[in-house]
Amino acid sequence: MESKLNLDVSVIEEARRASRAVAEEVQPFIDEHTTVSVERTIARLLGIDGIDEVDRPLPNIIVKHVRENGGLSEGIAYWIGNAMVETGKTPQEIAEAVSREEIVLTEIPAQNREDVVRAITTKAEQMVEKIKANRQHREEMIDTLGEGRKPLLYLIVASGNIYEDVVQAQAAVRQGADIIAVIRSTAQSLLDYVPYGPTTEGFGGTYATQENFRIMRKALDEVGEKVDRYIRLCNYCSGLCMPEIAAMGAIERLDVMLNDALYGILFRDINMKRTFVDQYFSRMINGFAGIIINTGEDNYLTTADAVEEAHTVVASQFINEQFALKAGLPEEQMALGHAFEMDPEMTNGFLLELAQAQMAREIFPKAPLKYMPPTKFMTGNIFKGHIQDAMFNLAAIWTQQGIQLLGMMTEANHTPHLHDRALSIENAKYIFNNCKDIGDEIEFKKDGIIQQRAQKVLGDAVDLLDQIEEDGIFKTIEEGRFGGVKRSQTGGKGLDGVFEKSETYFNPFIDLMMGGDQ
Repeated sequence: MESKLNLDVSVIEEARRASRAVAEEVQPFIDEHTTVSVERTIARLLGIDGIDEVDRPLPNIIVKHVRENGGLSEGIAYWIGNAMVETGKTPQEIAEAVSREEIVLTEIPAQNREDVVRAITTKAEQMVEKIKANRQHREEMIDTLGEGRKPLLYLIVASGNIYEDVVQAQAAVRQGADIIAVIRSTAQSLLDYVPYGPTTEGFGGTYATQENFRIMRKALDEVGEKVDRYIRLCNYCSGLCMPEIAAMGAIERLDVMLNDALYGILFRDINMKRTFVDQYFSRMINGFAGIIINTGEDNYLTTADAVEEAHTVVASQFINEQFALKAGLPEEQMALGHAFEMDPEMTNGFLLELAQAQMAREIFPKAPLKYMPPTKFMTGNIFKGHIQDAMFNLAAIWTQQGIQLLGMMTEANHTPHLHDRALSIENAKYIFNNCKDIGDEIEFKKDGIIQQRAQKVLGDAVDLLDQIEEDGIFKTIEEGRFGGVKRSQTGGKGLDGVFEKSETYFNPFIDLMMGGDQ
């Protein structure tokens, strides 16, 4: 892509080199450690599901059981496989027996290692084939039905009741939505377990459960057939159960997941060591399943100034890209995040927004890019808000964004009503149609406001990345250089769930999903 911003290719290459070095510094720690959530994910992928009589998820029960008996560093897959060889039971039957306290996995005599690995690998291959089939089914449906024209229109439902969410989602699709995101219940990211079954009482959103995924997937497939286009389903693959939710999404054919390497650390105070290990496995699953990940750089601009801290957004995009590549997730599945958050009272603020959006498009040409609407400066004046959203939509089509999370004129007032969503879709479709090829027709003035702004932000991002390479990502986060939020290496939630792997640890899904050797 020829740079309309006159960006220096060598500067972009330096940014990638530095961000790659940042990711490579962390990767040995990731390779040498596991977490309770990674092990629960492995249990789920081996077919363990359900709850006991007091609603404790069986994956939690079996991982806690092995942890309390001092065996987690070997990996849950080993203990399940060892029990399979000894008892002839399935992983589900073994988990149920553990729940009833009928067996102690770590007390079962060690079986022949080759037999154990063979038993687990056979079971893992069954799930891998299911996920492959889901990916193929998605691709076939897109080939048959087609999908919306980019930028894809992304709308949110958040009633707390999955059945009400279905009604609202199908209505939004009939109005023109291409992606439905089911907002997760407030603070679910801080739960160290995944709730079970359909839920009807979320707070500010609906709980992410496998059954809720299944219900919404079915509903979107049904309405997609009626409107003749494939409708993508999005949820939140973040928090203390990041890889578990990735696995559930892969099993139920979700299409998009919010999945960021830094978001949980900065905005949910989840321990950074826990997050780095969890994000690796979650992204490996998403990559294999063909799920697009949305990263959360837009959140920086809710706590920091969009003019002064724009370079931190770009630096984070580079870092998220490198961590995703490490996990085998291709650029075409990286919806790197950014946001339209300049103060609307600023002179030429729209030009600065154009510079930021065009820069993201040029630096990450293969990425579908997720563009977030104005929220920080929405006042409750619905007429002004509708104009702000229109300017946001203009910037998106001008710079060829991939996924457009539509703004709502009632953003500062209440959870959107159906007619609010309808007006937002109408706004976007009008602008996207009338300005479809504006980006191909208009060039930016050489050394003008837009070019100079983009070049400065990129230069500042490279300076930050070079400093992060020197200091390391852990120290950088501790010093609060992203979004002005400081976090400690030993603080936050979930550090006690991080474990060093033994020399004989194994996770069958790494080889099956990306051919790794960790």
